Amino acid sequence: MGAVGIVDAVARELMLFAGVGLLIGGIDELAVDACFAAIRLIRPRRRLTLATLPIAPPTRFAVFVPAWDEAAVIGPMLRTAAARFAGEDVRFYVGVYPNDAATAAAVTAVADPRIRLAPARRPGPTTKADNLNALWAAMVADGWAADAVVLHDAEDVVHPAELRTFAALLTGHDVVQLPVLPIVARGSVLLSGHYADEFSEMHSRALSVRAALGAGLPLAGVGCAIRTDRLRAIAATRGGDPFDASSLTEDYELGLLLAGSGARGCFARVRERADGQLVAVRAIFPGTLDAAVRQKARWITGIALAGWDRTGWSRGHGLGDHWMRLRDRRAPLAMLVLAAAYLSIFAWLIGAAAHWRSGTPPPAITPLVAWLLTINAWLLVWRLGMRMLFTGRAYGLRQALWSVPRFVVGNAVTLLAAPRALLLYSRLLRGASPHWDKTAHVFPDLAAAEV
Repeated sequence: MGAVGIVDAVARELMLFAGVGLLIGGIDELAVDACFAAIRLIRPRRRLTLATLPIAPPTRFAVFVPAWDEAAVIGPMLRTAAARFAGEDVRFYVGVYPNDAATAAAVTAVADPRIRLAPARRPGPTTKADNLNALWAAMVADGWAADAVVLHDAEDVVHPAELRTFAALLTGHDVVQLPVLPIVARGSVLLSGHYADEFSEMHSRALSVRAALGAGLPLAGVGCAIRTDRLRAIAATRGGDPFDASSLTEDYELGLLLAGSGARGCFARVRERADGQLVAVRAIFPGTLDAAVRQKARWITGIALAGWDRTGWSRGHGLGDHWMRLRDRRAPLAMLVLAAAYLSIFAWLIGAAAHWRSGTPPPAITPLVAWLLTINAWLLVWRLGMRMLFTGRAYGLRQALWSVPRFVVGNAVTLLAAPRALLLYSRLLRGASPHWDKTAHVFPDLAAAEV
């Protein structure tokens, strides 16, 4: 077998491996689509609005905002949140590190009596969960008898009706998660925008299916409210700390832990009015390749790799939860399949060029490969259509059209993040301490955008 024959063989085997993997993944996504459609048919959705929310009793909140190197955004974030939560029974706890004087100064400059500066226990960065534990300790020491704890990041734009929504839904639930709607940053419509596509689909279709199947509801770490008694029960089993300081994705793990303990979860899609905007958290996500890769690597490490070790599987009869956790952990295999697909295209192009130059015909595509290519092509068209649908519902037609090229961009970011995730995971296995590998944040110009 000559060099051209070797290239042909490599292209064929890679194409077969990728074709089978893409088929399995496509069927998996199609099954989620079918479940979502069945939910909508069997239980026609009554659009929940602020006017139709149940009447809530007086509710006291503690808003936790962990911060590391956030001097650029924490000031405007807190001013906006304080103004939008005016009149609410709320206290903000902001966690800062002793070696981050700039962030502490920015928090102090806000000068709102409802804002408390909570020093972290160790110099930063530790983990976000470790910072959250310091916030919990500060709240307990203050004697602030909050009914629920609300989690937010330092770059979040809160909705004015957020606490009202939490208060109403916490009457029948222990934990409530609002949708997250990323803001498409100017000048980064592809990189920043691909988060908008992913969250539009995940926080509409995927989480709705999880909730309907009774699977554990992973928290987003922002825009979520947890009843204090539930956190107190967890803290009692961890020496007083409700958050696991050794976790890179404490929000994801906390959601599963709460569900496993019997907590009633709710994914809340509430609109201001029947045709109005969602009550959701808005934020600008990373707009550079390096930042996006670092963030995706942390998610893959914390959920698909270390998360598998830490959270295990569901109870034996929880088939829906098993399925959802398997989907959470498919990233490493999906990256192999995706890499094989792109490599097979590259090998096929090299082989085609070699055959053209030598004047020999390329090998014929076998019926099996032809069948795989055809089915996967239709599954891809369907997937892109669904992505456009959910993005369009949240952001309009222009962003829906952008979601097609952003599909490729998202794949590229995840492919680049996978090796970094494996490296991070290998370090954890060798005993390295996890730390907060955060990215630089930007707070949006609220005067120029409706957020």
